Amino acid sequence: MANHHTSSNRLWILGLIPLAFAAYFFLQLEGVASGQFLQFSIPWVPDLNVNFSIYIDGLSLLMSLLVLGIGGLILIYASGYMAGNAKIGRFFFILIFFMIAMLGVVVSDNIFLLFIFWELTSISSFLLIGFSHESEKSQKSAQQALIVTGLGGLALMAGLIMLGYIGGSWELSELLAQGQFLDGHPAFPAVITLIFLGAFTKSAQFPFHFWLPNAMAAPTPVSAYLHSATMVKAGVYLLARLYPIFGGSDTWFFTLVIIGGITGMLGGWLAWQQKDLKRIMAYTTISALGILVFLLGVGQKIGTEAAVLFLFVHSLYKGALFMIAGSVDHETGTRDVTILGGLRGKMPLTMVAVTLATLSMAGVPPLVGFVGKEVIYEATVENVDYRVWLTAVAFVMNFFNVAAAAAILYMPFIRSQPADTQLELDHTHEAPWTMWIGPLSLGILATLSFFFVGSELFSGQLIQGATEAVYGKPAEIKLYALPPALTIVPILSIFTIVGGIIFFAVQGRLIKAARAADAAVSRFGPESGYFAGFDGLLAGAASITLFVQNGKLRRYVLYVVVSFILFVGLPLFLNFGALSWRLSPPPLLYELIVSAVIILATLMVTFARSRLAAVAALGVVGYGIAILFLYFNAPDLAMTQFSVETFTVILFVLVLYRLPAFKAITSPAGRLRDVIIAVLAGGFMAMLVLLVTAVPQSQHVIDYYAQSSYPLAKGQNVVNVILVDFRGFDTLVEISVLGVAAVGVYALIRRGVIRGLSRGERGES
Repeated sequence: MANHHTSSNRLWILGLIPLAFAAYFFLQLEGVASGQFLQFSIPWVPDLNVNFSIYIDGLSLLMSLLVLGIGGLILIYASGYMAGNAKIGRFFFILIFFMIAMLGVVVSDNIFLLFIFWELTSISSFLLIGFSHESEKSQKSAQQALIVTGLGGLALMAGLIMLGYIGGSWELSELLAQGQFLDGHPAFPAVITLIFLGAFTKSAQFPFHFWLPNAMAAPTPVSAYLHSATMVKAGVYLLARLYPIFGGSDTWFFTLVIIGGITGMLGGWLAWQQKDLKRIMAYTTISALGILVFLLGVGQKIGTEAAVLFLFVHSLYKGALFMIAGSVDHETGTRDVTILGGLRGKMPLTMVAVTLATLSMAGVPPLVGFVGKEVIYEATVENVDYRVWLTAVAFVMNFFNVAAAAAILYMPFIRSQPADTQLELDHTHEAPWTMWIGPLSLGILATLSFFFVGSELFSGQLIQGATEAVYGKPAEIKLYALPPALTIVPILSIFTIVGGIIFFAVQGRLIKAARAADAAVSRFGPESGYFAGFDGLLAGAASITLFVQNGKLRRYVLYVVVSFILFVGLPLFLNFGALSWRLSPPPLLYELIVSAVIILATLMVTFARSRLAAVAALGVVGYGIAILFLYFNAPDLAMTQFSVETFTVILFVLVLYRLPAFKAITSPAGRLRDVIIAVLAGGFMAMLVLLVTAVPQSQHVIDYYAQSSYPLAKGQNVVNVILVDFRGFDTLVEISVLGVAAVGVYALIRRGVIRGLSRGERGES
C-alpha cells in the first residue's frame, strides 16, 4: 500500500503538463482576439478532400483553456484522491486520453475529425464511468451513458455529413463563412434535427438528461472533469459553433429555448431534493446546461455573450464543487448532507474553497458568477417579443441554483452536525494539499475574474473573442463588475438570491411531498422509457436468436438459401427476359452424361434410407464435379475436389457408428417445402450462371496476372501467386477463420461440451 501512495503522490507532476499548455494558449489570447486565428492542415484522405485540420478562434481558445486548465488541476487532485488505488495508472491513462479527445473536439476544423474525437470522448467516458467495473451500478451507468450518447453520435454523424455535402466543404471554417446557407433548403429540418439529437444527448438535455446523474457512479475526479466542465459542454460547444449557420431561425429559437428551459428548470427542481452531494451537483449541472442551451436559443449578441460568460463561470465553480464533494467523501466516508455538519473547523481550506464556489454559483458579488447571472437577465429582458416568459424561466432556473448552493455550503460545513447521526467526525481533518489546491485555485480565479471583469484581457479578449466566434459578427463586449444603475436586472438578481435562500430555509417542509410526486411521475419518465426500450430490445434479440440460432445446421442452410432466392434469384427471374443471356457453346455428350450422373446421385442422397448410401451418393456428386473441372482445364481444382471428397467420405464413414439410428426428421410437408426451395435455388443459380457467361470477358486482368506473376512474385504458377501474393490478405483471413473455428472446437472438447451431449441431442443436431 505504501508503494501505491508513493507512486500516486508523484503523479501530480503530470498535471503540470496540461497547465503548461494552458499557459501557452493563454499567451495566444491577444492575437486570436485580434483575428489572428491559429490554423493547421495536412492532407488526410486526399481522394475525398478530407484534411487533418485544426482551427482555433476565440471559442476554441476559451474551451481549450478550460479543458487544459481544469484538466491539469483535476490530475493533481486525482493523485491524492486515488492514492493507494492499485489501478491508478490505468485511471490516469484513460483520463489523459479523454483530455486529448476533448481538446480534439474543440480545435477540429474538419467535420470527420471532429466526429472521431467526439466519439472518443464517449468511449473514454464509458471507461471512466465504469472504472469500478466490479460494481454492477458502475457497469449499468457506463452502459447507459454510452448507449444514449452513442445513439446521439450516430445522428450527429448523419447531420454533419449532410451539412458538409450541402455546403460543399468538410471544413467548418469554410461552412461558417457561408453564413445561413441552409435557409430554405429542403434538407434544413433533417440536418438541424440530427445535429440537435447529437448535441442534446451529449449535453444531457431533456429528455436525455437521466444519464448524467447516474454517471456519478464514476470516481469524483471524473465527475469534476467530464460531467461538469468538459464533456457535457461538448454539445453546447457544437451548438455554439454552428450558431452562424442555424442561429436566428424559428426552429433554432423555439427548440433551444423550450428544451433548454425545461432542462434548466427540471434540473433545478430535482437538485434540492437530493441527499448526496454529487447528485445535488449533478442535477445543478443539468440545470446549468439547460441555461446554456436556453441562452443560445435566445441568441443575438447579448444571448451569445451571456452563454459564453456563463460557460466560463459554470466551469469554474462546478469543477471546484465536485472536487470538494470528493474531498468530503474522502475524509468523512460519506456524501450524505443530512448527516454531515461542522466541517468548517475541521477542513478550513476546503471551507474557503466551497464558500467561494457556492457564492459564485448563487451569483453573489464579489464573484464572477454574479456578473454571469446579470448578463443572463440582460439577455432575456432585451428580447422584445418574449421578454416576460424568457425572464420568468431564467428566474426559476437561477432561483433553484441559489437554493442548491445554500444546501451545499450550509449543511455539511456551516451548521453543527445533527445530534441524532451515528457518523463519527472527531478524527476528520483537512484533505491532502493535492485535493484542496484545485478547488481553492478555481475559487480564487472566480474572485479575481470579478475584479478584472471589465478589463481588456477578460472582457475585450477572452469573452469578446469567444462571443464573436459564436455570433459570427463583430461584437463589442463591455462587462461591469457591478451594475451602473439600479434597473430591472439587478432587482431580479436580488430577488433571486433572497428567494433562493428563503426557499432553502423552508424546503424541509416540502421535500417529502416533492420526492413522492417525483417518484410517481418518474414511472412514466424518460428513464423508464429507456429501461423499457432496453429490456424490450434484449427480449426481442433473445427471441430472434432462439429462432434463428437454434443449433440445427439444416435450418441455417435453409435461411441462407431462402435469402438467396428472395434477394438475388427473384429479382433475376423478374428481369430475366430483359437481360442478355446465352447458352453457348452447346453441351457435349460427355458433359451431359456426367451432369446426368450428378443429378441422379443428388436424387439418391435425398431418397436414401441409410447414411452409408447417402454418403456414397454424395461422394459420386463430388467426384462428378471434379471430372467437370478436368473437362474445363482446371486440374488444380479437380485435384483439390478429389482430395476433399475422399477425405469427407472417409470421415463420414468413420463417424457413422457414433450416430443414432437413421430416421426422417421432417414431415411430408416439410420435405415438399425443401424440394420447392431446392429447385428454386438451383434454377436461379442456373440463370445467374447464364447471365454471367453472357458478359464478354475482359483479358486485362488475365494478362496482368500472367505477365506479373513471375516479375513481381517470383512464381510461375499463376494461381498460387494470386492466392499467396496478390490476394494474400484474403487467404490470410480464410486461414484465420479456420484457425478460430479450430480453437473453438478444441475449447468445447476440453470443457466436455461436445462429449457431454446425449445421443439424442447429437442426433437432433
